Amino acid sequence: MKTHSDPIDGDTSPFARVNDREFDASLRPRSLSEFVGQKALKEKLEICLRAARERKETPDHILFHGPPGLGKTTLAYIIAREMDVNITCTSGPALEKVGDLAAILSGLSRGDVFFIDEIHRLRSNIEEALYPAMEEYKLDIILGSGPSAKTMSLSLPKFTLIGATTKSGSLGGPLRDRFGIVERIGLYPAEELADIVKRSAKILNISIDASACFEIAKRSRGTPRIANRLLRRVRDWAQVKSHGNITKEVADSALLVFGVDRVGLSEMDRRILEVMIKNYSGGPVGLSTLEAALGDDADTISDVYEPFLLQEGFIERTARGRVATKKAWQHLGIDKKDSGELF
Repeated sequence: MKTHSDPIDGDTSPFARVNDREFDASLRPRSLSEFVGQKALKEKLEICLRAARERKETPDHILFHGPPGLGKTTLAYIIAREMDVNITCTSGPALEKVGDLAAILSGLSRGDVFFIDEIHRLRSNIEEALYPAMEEYKLDIILGSGPSAKTMSLSLPKFTLIGATTKSGSLGGPLRDRFGIVERIGLYPAEELADIVKRSAKILNISIDASACFEIAKRSRGTPRIANRLLRRVRDWAQVKSHGNITKEVADSALLVFGVDRVGLSEMDRRILEVMIKNYSGGPVGLSTLEAALGDDADTISDVYEPFLLQEGFIERTARGRVATKKAWQHLGIDKKDSGELF
């Protein structure tokens, strides 16, 4: 099956590395049967894809939303393979003009998959042009400008649009309503991540204990991409500092060296909690205040770091701002009497 560009989901993860793109792609499952986790979602997709194949139709347009690194891009490629069609990939910011969209859509064959990552970042003119393309499989192009402008209607083959977004709330309602299948991909439990680490280690020919797989998994923030990258870091550390099999102890030592503590917090996670506790007595703290204090942009704080801190109960959101919980104080080993000290 021919594929075009192979973008990885937009990732500002604290564990990202510039040369991880090929690494991630090499570990990407190629079928739903190889895809670990998300059992309910897989069952729904299997039913929809099988029904479409039996009717010899194209599947409904699909929207995947959820945090980065959970497999949205991977599922798009799997769907194309399951349907035995080509896939063309782009991202929302890359589509600047309707002509860019027309060039891609006119090059599709019947049944092909068109994948748009970061679809919430589409320009309004592109989003509006997609409406008739998704519903009526035609694209209206305006030629010229002013009184002499003409509209040309371009017929399109039936295709399946798959959109991926980390911010479903930023997606326009009219566009969202045109997707027949809308599914959220949630964070993975440690047990499923351990299976992913085990699978990846086998592909990479890494000798690793089951306990080491679980150690990496439970510190991977519920995200397969991070689990695979931590496996890579552990492999590097073991190659230089330890010989032979990766045990739980080896994995623990390696992850601590790379700034990932025993509950999966990164250095930036701990920095956020320390700022909240030591500078602002645990909160409440507004996002703009955290942005100024940490020197990082608000979107990165709220989209990359906050979801895991919220899920693990280290912070809470209130009407007045973010508050560090008792669990955060205890994890950092900070006493209440130290909360007013600057650092």
